[in-house]
Amino acid sequence: MIRVGTRGSALALAQAHWVGSRLGVEYELVKIDAAGPLGDKSRWVSELERALLDGDIDVAVHSAKDVPAELADGLSLVAIPAREDPRDAICGAASLGDLAGGARVGTSSLRRAAQILATRDDLEVVDVRGNVDTRLRKLAEGQFDALVLAAAGLHRLGLRPDGVLDELVPAAGQGALALEARPGRVEVAALTDPGATACVLAERALTRALGASCNTPVGAFARVVEGGGEVELTGWVGRADGSAWVRDVLRGPAAEVGGAVAERLLAVGAAELLS
Repeated sequence: MIRVGTRGSALALAQAHWVGSRLGVEYELVKIDAAGPLGDKSRWVSELERALLDGDIDVAVHSAKDVPAELADGLSLVAIPAREDPRDAICGAASLGDLAGGARVGTSSLRRAAQILATRDDLEVVDVRGNVDTRLRKLAEGQFDALVLAAAGLHRLGLRPDGVLDELVPAAGQGALALEARPGRVEVAALTDPGATACVLAERALTRALGASCNTPVGAFARVVEGGGEVELTGWVGRADGSAWVRDVLRGPAAEVGGAVAERLLAVGAAELLS
């Protein structure tokens, strides 16, 4: 019996069930509670890590985009499964271009807010909190005109957005799951997807080199280049109000390209934008 640690939200439970059903052995879901500010996703990672270190669970299932660059001592990311759609999605409109000037767009992400304003500075971005169902309910109630959130979360809940936003650079790890455990405690290698792993690790290397977190206006998205062992990594750094930003794209080995893109972004003012 493998004890799979997870948050208690509908999306987290769906993700954990997806993992558990592919372990090939009996599993039990263990819901972990967390105290702290509602919008601080790192608190969930910390509580799941504590449960791993205390021996209360055998493996933790995270949304990869929520996992900090540095893990707790004694723990590792032991598997990154095949990735869902990594893009940002929109509900309430087919695209940002379809929205009227002054339209209110809800999002819980500073990165999304910055990129929305960089694309359409005539829109009003509204901070919205809560799980996916709560945010969709607020949209239905008319608290804003459109809602931007991860396409992967909608898909995993059996929902579909009105459109996807290819112009926005996703968060590092968006659309991917990350399994964390004590090395050697559980056998989950069969769940590892080599392409997704290479891309997510390259994205995480970029954000680590920039000193970014999930609460920083930084985008990082990698894709495997066909016919070779390289990835193409796109990095985006901007001011929170979208008034200035830098973007770079580079191909290279997954183990090296994250640091290389970070250096290029820093050379053209990324540090000043983040400050």
